Amino acid sequence: MSSKTDRLEYFQVDYIEPHLERTKKILQAHPEIRQLFGNTPTTALWILAIVGLQIAVAVGLASADAPWWAILAAAYTVGALCDHALWALIHDASHNMVFKAQWPNKVIQIIANFPIFFPGSISFRHYHLIHHRHQGEPTLDADLVSDTEARVAGRGPIGKAIWFLLFPIWQPLRLRTLDVDFLDRWTAANILVQISFLAAMTAATGSWIPLVYFLLSGTFAVGLHPVGARWIQEHYILPEVADTTRQETYSYYGPMNRLAFNVGFHNEHHDVMMVPWSRLPQVKAMAPEFYDSLVSHQSWTRLLFRFLFDRRMTLRSRVIRHRKQGMRGKSAAAVGIAAANTETLAAHTS
Repeated sequence: MSSKTDRLEYFQVDYIEPHLERTKKILQAHPEIRQLFGNTPTTALWILAIVGLQIAVAVGLASADAPWWAILAAAYTVGALCDHALWALIHDASHNMVFKAQWPNKVIQIIANFPIFFPGSISFRHYHLIHHRHQGEPTLDADLVSDTEARVAGRGPIGKAIWFLLFPIWQPLRLRTLDVDFLDRWTAANILVQISFLAAMTAATGSWIPLVYFLLSGTFAVGLHPVGARWIQEHYILPEVADTTRQETYSYYGPMNRLAFNVGFHNEHHDVMMVPWSRLPQVKAMAPEFYDSLVSHQSWTRLLFRFLFDRRMTLRSRVIRHRKQGMRGKSAAAVGIAAANTETLAAHTS
């Protein structure tokens, strides 16, 4: 593994996160985009269908007493794509874009979590909303890595590959260092329901194979797999733009968006958070002058290999900014969530 990565590799800025101002400009220039706002209840049907498919594959593998290599192949080819798609839909539910009320969105998130193995959908909801309001703030943005992660990954491909493989372990460890309360009743419910589901699958099939399949699928969906590169795509600064625009959010416009429910349209999502996945491509089509000039990605596979082998890209190839005055301790989480919703809604309706 490479030597210790220096903290100064972060790109420190003194301006606030840029998307709220972009939102105002985009909606002033294209007020018709407001017609795209709203929830999409049919997203719940997609969630149920994908969860059902994953359960069917797991049961099929258990019934056939599949060998380890078949379980691994199924998890990498089918399971990872399904779980990644579920994460994209969990993301929409986190913004209450499946149902209008909060509680049914949380319920469908818990259901979507079933084949992912790791009980993280509700905690993702909390931390993701804070990420929008406090993008790049080390004590609040769960998307930024810990010091240990950066040291393990370093600059070389072996360290980065290890980091990718262990991503489901890094994430909960990272959350413990943030000024955000981790556990509430919905998070507890997510954990308890997930454990119950996994136990029921084991009892119903009389086999550990479903658990192994779900574990591998959930790991590949966020790790050493082309779809895992999506976590690099969203906010990691490319070397060629690091010293010019320092663009800190990137979109992906490749064909995998069809299987990933348009989650690649990440700049568009940060700019207009009230547009569901099914209508995000229309944002770019309606406001091309805001997006055509931005650097974007066309291949998650190519990005994955570039990140692994390009020593100029590290886990600290990110923009960071310091927290605003007045944000202190655990209360920052509640303030961040409220601000993310209130300020975005104000920008959308002004």
